[in-house]
Amino acid sequence: MGQEIDRTAFTGKDFARFAAKLGEETSLLSAFIREGRCSTVGPIIGVELEAWLVDEQMQPAPLNTEYLEILADPLASPELAKFNVEFNSYPTHLDGSALSRLESELAQTLNRAYQAASKLGLHLITIGILPTLRDTHLIPANMSTLKRYHALNEQILRTTGKPIQVDISGHQHIRRAHPDVMLEAATTSFQIHLQDSAARIHRLYNAAMLASAPLVAVSQNSPFLFGRDLWGETRIALFEQAVPVGGFRAASSGPLHRVGFGSGYARRSIGECFEENLQHYPALLPICYDTEPGAFAHLRLHNGTIWRWNRPLVGFDPDGTPHLRIEHRVMPSGPTVVDSVANAAFYFGLTESFCEHGIESFIPFAQARDDFYLAARHGLDAHVVWIDGEKLRLRALLQKRLLPMAREGLESLHVDTPDIDRFLGAIQERVNTGQTGTEWQRQQMRAQPGDFARMTATYLENQVGGRPVHEWRSL
Repeated sequence: MGQEIDRTAFTGKDFARFAAKLGEETSLLSAFIREGRCSTVGPIIGVELEAWLVDEQMQPAPLNTEYLEILADPLASPELAKFNVEFNSYPTHLDGSALSRLESELAQTLNRAYQAASKLGLHLITIGILPTLRDTHLIPANMSTLKRYHALNEQILRTTGKPIQVDISGHQHIRRAHPDVMLEAATTSFQIHLQDSAARIHRLYNAAMLASAPLVAVSQNSPFLFGRDLWGETRIALFEQAVPVGGFRAASSGPLHRVGFGSGYARRSIGECFEENLQHYPALLPICYDTEPGAFAHLRLHNGTIWRWNRPLVGFDPDGTPHLRIEHRVMPSGPTVVDSVANAAFYFGLTESFCEHGIESFIPFAQARDDFYLAARHGLDAHVVWIDGEKLRLRALLQKRLLPMAREGLESLHVDTPDIDRFLGAIQERVNTGQTGTEWQRQQMRAQPGDFARMTATYLENQVGGRPVHEWRSL
């Protein structure tokens, strides 16, 4: 969950004081990592699932304040827009029955969430971009009340100095100008957290970047934006363009963007990412806290305004020891709980296998980045380059190499065999049939062009039914 703040207006002294505290905490974190003072507990996993509130006509319903009061769940929180909410899981060790436990927890969370929505005459739906969304829904009146979001909006618009431009070419083309950051609210995701020791976490960070292309391809669930069919996972392009700010002064428009794939592999330590945060990104929320440097309050707040698709995070174990984890952000929300846990299983197994085999030594960072955007645009039909230099269709790479590697990784983590079979089996069937959430939505639109409300209602019926997306019937 993002940190809330107590005000939205800042002075030059605020920025200077914040910069000093950020520098001190960044140096301290590097020392903690170097001296082995961070947690060695791991692997620990957790997830964040973002969702939409919709009315009977499948239109966005900006009622998350009332909804969260009824739900009364400490692990649920508002998102940027009043029609979005976020659900968090409890952290758990990645071994044994961790995957089936995660499935059970998410299913129970969503059952409670559905019931709370019904009390308001609403529905709750998990999907990357709501097909019925229109730009008229993305207005300041629909921004959640948290000061954090209003301050970010003001600071980003101050930095850009002009309306935000969206220009996405895919199956169709869209070009719009928007006066605020509410475009970001069009994108909801399923974010996976993986904690491990500081000695290993930078290798898992590299592995997560390498896994991003296959993960965004198999999990795609966001083809439509404002009625246009764009990328297989349009959410990727939209989020990057919705927060179009970069680094200091002349670099404010690039090359390092606040939303992006990153600048390279971590070489020796995950601390390199936090050094990059300090050196290349100006503060957007210069809130100063009366805390010890070891609380890393300013480092964590600043890091929360830099949205790498694979984002390193600093947290704390129950005993107060700082820990390091990777937040994998490439996957959209939905279609079902079993699909989401299958995506997570594939991610955990693949990153573990990539890490153990040192795959980053064989695939340059620039290739991993290019493959990610190709996969986000073209899905399973994307052509990528594997370690031997062979260029092949991603669907074939998944079947021949990546799914077996994911199984190997999960086995090495001592995950229960029935869980491996079930969840990787769902990914295997999705690849075999080619029916991702995106492909199902496109099939519906080919059968009933333009009827996004009916498609969304059918999607919701299938989601509540719980069958994985590869089993959903198409018109």
